[in-house]
Amino acid sequence: MSVADRTLDGRRAGALVPLFSIPTARSWGIGEIADLPVFAAWLRDAGFSVLQLLPVNEMAHGQSSPYSALSAMAIDPIFISVEDIPEFAAVGGVDTLDPDQQARLARVRAAKAVQHNAVRGLKNEVLQTIFEQFFDEQWQPGSPRAEEFREYTERESWWLDDYALYRALHAAHEERSWLDWDAPLRDRDPLALVAARENLQREILYYQWLQWLADQQWAAARAAAGMAILGDFPFMVSSDSADVWARQHEFRVDASVGVPPDAFSETGQDWGLPAYRWKVLESNGYEWLRQRAVRCAALFDGFRVDHLVGFYRTFVREKDDSTAFHPPEQPEQLAQGERLLTLFREHGGFVIAEDLGIVPDFVRASLDRLGIPGLKVMRWERDWKAEGKPFMDPAAYPVVSVAISGTHDTETLAEWWAEADDQERVAVLALPQLRDSGIRPEEPFSERVLDGLLNAIFSARSDLLLIPVQDVFGWCDRINVPAVVSDDNWSWRMPWPVDRLTAEPAAARRASFVRDLARQSGRSSR
Repeated sequence: MSVADRTLDGRRAGALVPLFSIPTARSWGIGEIADLPVFAAWLRDAGFSVLQLLPVNEMAHGQSSPYSALSAMAIDPIFISVEDIPEFAAVGGVDTLDPDQQARLARVRAAKAVQHNAVRGLKNEVLQTIFEQFFDEQWQPGSPRAEEFREYTERESWWLDDYALYRALHAAHEERSWLDWDAPLRDRDPLALVAARENLQREILYYQWLQWLADQQWAAARAAAGMAILGDFPFMVSSDSADVWARQHEFRVDASVGVPPDAFSETGQDWGLPAYRWKVLESNGYEWLRQRAVRCAALFDGFRVDHLVGFYRTFVREKDDSTAFHPPEQPEQLAQGERLLTLFREHGGFVIAEDLGIVPDFVRASLDRLGIPGLKVMRWERDWKAEGKPFMDPAAYPVVSVAISGTHDTETLAEWWAEADDQERVAVLALPQLRDSGIRPEEPFSERVLDGLLNAIFSARSDLLLIPVQDVFGWCDRINVPAVVSDDNWSWRMPWPVDRLTAEPAAARRASFVRDLARQSGRSSR
């Protein structure tokens, strides 16, 4: 990959998709690490040169949201491509699975959506079996492959040691939160930790081995992708996480973060996530946040900073329902936010700011000074004070910005058009790119409407353009409906295995159309 690819210079078009949504035919019911270059090949054919992923951090037990992480550093083992593990392939691969496992594999592959619990249960069983083989045939004899693993554990010990111990203890406590463990382990008594490391040696080694496999596969997939891969930097991990357990003095588990009341919610939002002790983090140079940026740089070519405004000022809810911003005053907020964004960029590379929702003017001015691109969601970029609330011409967006048709949390273009009233449709059709399209406000959503909307956003002056993959095709499927708990959230996957996209007429047609848009707008990767 060229230096330009790494720095994301120039005009680019990218696609947004969760890793879990892009399985191939050989995957185990979920998009896997080895599927990244397969999907990237189709993206390149469609003129894209950037792939934006949602977080790939290990999800909490029983969870499917990539934002409910139990580690800010670890890759979720659910994404490991089991069939690419040398020890598994050497003994015959899937043919070695017992009849029950074969049947379960067939079910998760045939399912229309990701069955997270079923996939995780099946993979855990098989991975543990493979590990036992690795332990007996590689680790104990001290093979060259075992030496590679040992070197990895030493190199990554700065985060891996605490993570693997936490995971081993979590499993030993039947996946109960560390807040419910006996006091010596809960409070990280040194003698208790030494005893735990001694008693759980093999289990700790297993969790380290999983991360080694994920790391090897990730490096190979990233090298083969042929395009820039962007990650996602969640604002926080859950209280029950390796990071909060290891750094309890830096977090408040007796309070939670969220957002204040606004036009979208009279009560605001309570995310149930621990609050930062900002003064403590400042005193150690924001070490944990710096480490997260370093870890992101090892995995990605850049990342989107989720809930950007929270790094300037965090809205904290106390247990007594009182609320406050931290830091409390604007000068402190500004100084903190700029220090953190500078840190992210110095250690993590290319940074995008998720600056949606209610964002103070001083924060937007700060992003402009720092030259960090924020998001321009076309349907929300309007002159809200002018008569008729006209849409802003995408060709007038700032160069240093990211034009986007939506996010994983918003309705798709198809849903938006279907729900928009005539006034909103008339307003968007007044954009220069749509004025002569022949599309009528009363038209139902169709490929013609989709193509017109995509043409408008591809013409954006923004250097970077990101399109959720559903909007490339004009699908209604959502990744996530906020504040809704259901089996549909975080489980969507492509309707075809991604290794068959080139053989699907609809996918080939969309690739051809988008490729032409990319060329016409100066964003083409070809």
